[in-house]
Amino acid sequence: MWVEIICALAIYKLVRLFFSNDEFSDVETSDSTALFSVAHKLEKVYGGKAYVGLRIPDADTSSRQDIDLVLVTKGEVVVVGVKNLHGIVTVRSDGSWVCEGGKHHHSTQTYPDPLAEVKKQASVLESYLEQRGVTLLEGNISCKVVIPNPNFRTMHAFPSEVITYEEWQHLKPVSKNILSGWVKGAFSSTGKDTQDSSHQKLEFILGSAPVWDRVELKNSKIVLGEFLEFKGKEEDTLALRDIKRSKIDRISIQQTSMLGFAPTRLQVLYSYRDYRSEGSSGSETKEVTVRSSTEVVFQPRDSGKIKKFKLSSILSVSLSA
Repeated sequence: MWVEIICALAIYKLVRLFFSNDEFSDVETSDSTALFSVAHKLEKVYGGKAYVGLRIPDADTSSRQDIDLVLVTKGEVVVVGVKNLHGIVTVRSDGSWVCEGGKHHHSTQTYPDPLAEVKKQASVLESYLEQRGVTLLEGNISCKVVIPNPNFRTMHAFPSEVITYEEWQHLKPVSKNILSGWVKGAFSSTGKDTQDSSHQKLEFILGSAPVWDRVELKNSKIVLGEFLEFKGKEEDTLALRDIKRSKIDRISIQQTSMLGFAPTRLQVLYSYRDYRSEGSSGSETKEVTVRSSTEVVFQPRDSGKIKKFKLSSILSVSLSA
């Protein structure tokens, strides 16, 4: 009898694995994951630090300007927009892009001129940095648009600032000349100490700038957006009531199982935000145990659809202050 029960549970787990994994197939998930993939490759190719999912305050509009990522190396800055487009892309006379086909085949989507948008983001970033005490030389923030999706197709000749999939695949750290084509020197040549000081201050400003919340799912999937709340049994939501962005900066899910099967309960570890130190490293960690069916309610960026992720499908959640 026990053999039959174990076999039935194994079959159930396989069915769920192959047919009930909708949380990992959404466009919002793949687009956010593509951002981090691009950031990782840029860091690997050119060194430095990539800051992903920034939400820079725009003083002119009293709103926040979304920036996919900013790459900072020694004395160099580049603002990068990532377009994870799947389909055939044409460009209209006004500069907007029209993508036909896509992941849903017969769909057609129009995007405002991506390069113009990145240039606007760079302008907002430059003003923000100046307000925080870092002034860059005029015109020394470079802009790029990266298209990392292998299913991107076009007959259009893009400007050099647009990196198509074919060009992206061949991006290699073989020469400093390639790097200089991506970014320009961002600091004046007033001495090494001054440049190092400016670089450190720039890194601190970007490291402490507002960003999107982040959910890291299994299978290396990532979603950027805004954490809203927990949903589940009353006793579980009460156990999680102390997890608020004003207090907590990171949530980790510790999962245990028997014979490879999903547990009915799991451990949630959360670290308190430490406002005394630079950055947001947690100074204290607490732990609660809740049902694995408890859900995180999340609003993905660039989407009007709210998502719910079971804690059993999550590795971690990072909260912006």
